[in-house]
Amino acid sequence: MMNAFNDQVIAEFRANEGRVGGMFEGNDAMVIITTTGAKSGRAITNPLVFLPDGDRIVLIASNGGADKHPAWYYNLVADPELTLEVGTETYSGKAELVADPERTALYDRMVERLPGFAEYRDNTSREIPVFAVYRTS
Repeated sequence: MMNAFNDQVIAEFRANEGRVGGMFEGNDAMVIITTTGAKSGRAITNPLVFLPDGDRIVLIASNGGADKHPAWYYNLVADPELTLEVGTETYSGKAELVADPERTALYDRMVERLPGFAEYRDNTSREIPVFAVYRTS
């Protein structure tokens, strides 16, 4: 389900060739993902930050440190095919859950890039899932 904050971030992203201000100012690793709703079957769009990793991007299902996974996590588990918008480019991808020890290593790299992710990890008892997303088109 969309909310006003996400709507604003998505609109700004699309209007400014993938750049967003405010709390995301200067972050060159923003992505808009569109997944298929696990329950609804509808297209659902979310803005996220990502970790660049060679020919793939890494998505962290931190949900801001909440004790439950974000809805997009369940969508990708049910259907790993998604659409990604990075900068001015839109392409298809396929997400795969990453297992430890790689999951932890990737999460630690995200913390180096964006230290707030350490707080997310500290604020929850759940293991925060990490997805590697591979381009398919």
